[in-house]
Amino acid sequence: MSGLILKLSPKERILINGAVIENGDRRSRLAIMTPDANILRLRDAIHPEDAKTPVRRVCYAVQLVLSGDTDRNDARRKLLRNIEELSQIFVDDDSRKLLDSASHALVDNDHYRCLKALRMLLPREERLLAAGV
Repeated sequence: MSGLILKLSPKERILINGAVIENGDRRSRLAIMTPDANILRLRDAIHPEDAKTPVRRVCYAVQLVLSGDTDRNDARRKLLRNIEELSQIFVDDDSRKLLDSASHALVDNDHYRCLKALRMLLPREERLLAAGV
């Protein structure tokens, strides 16, 4: 089976193509077969007031595409530029691989995969900011 597999906790909410969907009382598993569906786990969503750091701002911008609040074609160029700017800060090999993965996902119009790669940079960003780098 191909497509995105979502494993949902009880009462977990997700946004699919602009519709908020809440899981029931038990764990469940959904197979999303539409390749270009916009999907966002609401537990992972970054709220606008929390988008204060470079990585969080880029994640938030990708979320706006996934929620349907920003056109994916209009956002692509700016997001690619933002990812390139992040690559000037995150110079280690692991971070570069994540940024490369995010860029490729963006080019492939896979915003969910792009967001997933960018979110993996959040703990690194937190450490850098805590260290005052």
